[in-house]
Amino acid sequence: MTIREFGRSVSNSVLRQIGRAASQVQENRPLPTDLLESDDAYLAVFDAPGATHADVQVRYDDGAVKVRLDRFREFHEGFDMRIPGRGMALDGQVKLPADALVDAESATATLRKNGTLEVEVPKAVPDGDEASDAGDTDTVTIAEPDDGTDDGSDDDPETSADDAGET
Repeated sequence: MTIREFGRSVSNSVLRQIGRAASQVQENRPLPTDLLESDDAYLAVFDAPGATHADVQVRYDDGAVKVRLDRFREFHEGFDMRIPGRGMALDGQVKLPADALVDAESATATLRKNGTLEVEVPKAVPDGDEASDAGDTDTVTIAEPDDGTDDGSDDDPETSADDAGET
């Protein structure tokens, strides 16, 4: 082994360690989230960088919208991985107000091409049996990625929550 090869081996090892540390830091930080409220619904907006619809899991559990992203790295032909710095499993959640009555079964989620995940949870009608308990668990599935329009118009695809019941 030449000195040059030894130096390259050491630098590759150091870069891999730095990349793994950066990835672990990213995985341990929650996804940035905004919670908005209208008269009819709550809207949780998550940063979902590099996610596709297949990477995203959304649940409503114990009064919170919970998101998990399991991303996969793309390999690029002719390139070697020097710094594996992107987190692969990212989590986030936002707690709704304690007095929030919601219809979690009617929740919808939209993954935008710009890396934003929007989860809309409609408010429940306070009378009768239609009001959901804040402790209900429901799973929201994500549709195919949107068609590239990021203007928030009504033609962006979204899906309703599955009738998955308790998970």
